[in-house]
Amino acid sequence: MSKYLAYPFLYDDPSDLRCDFEIFTDEISSTIGLLRAFVDDQSLRSELSKINELVYHMNPSLRTFVSVTKDELKWIESRSIFYKTEIEERSNKFVIPEGCICASYAHIIRTKFKALVRLLHRYKEQGNEVNELLFDFANVLSGYFFILALKFNKDEGIKETEFISRNYK
Repeated sequence: MSKYLAYPFLYDDPSDLRCDFEIFTDEISSTIGLLRAFVDDQSLRSELSKINELVYHMNPSLRTFVSVTKDELKWIESRSIFYKTEIEERSNKFVIPEGCICASYAHIIRTKFKALVRLLHRYKEQGNEVNELLFDFANVLSGYFFILALKFNKDEGIKETEFISRNYK
């Protein structure tokens, strides 16, 4: 093992997805931090910091125990509902993921949370136990960042581009 090892679990069995989960939540958290750097609203910056901390608390959950709580999940859900009231007319259609910088980063983050759900599902399908709260957090956070993307575009005066699928009608 190299003395330059970046993370102690990098050479775990490749079929063990715990390290992948930890690296992926670290990537998501880093991307949330990047988004936060572009946000001017101090209240929202604080909110993103709190969410970022929660993602880091999710990080070791497969290896140790789940330390995020149902109350924290409800808080994120309540923030989503709050922002949804600001963008209701925008949230009833499928949109192209584009717009201002903050909206674009929020769209990237929401897709990463969907991919995190898939990783958790694969881990569970391998016969491992996964606390349902982790699935709930990843799904709710994906929705939160979608709503936030729409809010950022609205705040910047950018219209959403509706996507009408040729495949799903």
